[in-house]
This record gives sequence, structure tokens and C-alpha cells, in this order.
Amino acid sequence: MIRRTFIHFLAACAVFAFGAAPALAEKAKQKVVIQVSDGDPKNWNQALNVIKNVQGAYGKDNVDVELVVFGHGSGMLKFDSPLASRIDDTLAGGAQVLMCENTMKGQKLAHADMHPKIGYVKAGVIEIIEKSGQGWTVVRP
Repeated sequence: MIRRTFIHFLAACAVFAFGAAPALAEKAKQKVVIQVSDGDPKNWNQALNVIKNVQGAYGKDNVDVELVVFGHGSGMLKFDSPLASRIDDTLAGGAQVLMCENTMKGQKLAHADMHPKIGYVKAGVIEIIEKSGQGWTVVRP
């Protein structure tokens, strides 16, 4: 009886070891939220470079990236922004670019004033807090 239990135990260990190893070897998808809350073009370019570098390091299919913009950063997401083509490239690369509607309300901006392909969140800070609570890595370049 003890011998049979021991054999079942060894068999269960083998099944776990060989069956679980591939699952453990798979990398979890990385999740990164990048905050931009100022209008300095140097910081914006750095943030967009970070997105490109993160996607390059992990593979764009292995990482979810959100760029969350609020406060003084709103100007770079206007439809006539000098960074509009870089925003297009970032969106085409699979990252989300999200603008805070609270900031827009405070600055009297409408969706028509903004880059046509971006998304929106009610409150940028709340989006970042919630993503952080869900295990996302928060980066502020």
C-alpha cells in the first residue's frame, strides 16, 4: 500500500514537472503605462522613444502599452501638433494614446481639437492609478 502510494506520488510529480514546465516557461505579457503631463517636446520625444524601445525589446505582440496624457501635455495631442506624425507611428505600432477628458474640459478643448486617432479617458490620473493596481508598470520619462 505504501509502495503504491509512493509510485502514484512520483507519477504525479513527473506529470506536474513536465506538464507545468512549458507553462512556467511562457513569459507573461508585459503591461506598461506611460505618463506624460507636460508639454516639453524633449519629454514627449523621450516618451515616444520609450514606447518604441519597449515594443522592440519585448516584441509589440508581447507588450501592452498605453500613453496617458493629462495636464500641460495636451498640446502635443492636438491635431496640428508638431509630433502628429510620431503619434501616428505610435498608434500604428499598437500602443494606445489616451487623453484625459478632465484636462480637456479645463482647457476648453473639444475632441475636434485633438489628433483624430487617439482615445480618451475620463481622468488620466485615475487611469494610471487603476492600471498600477492591475499590475501595470508605470513609467514617467
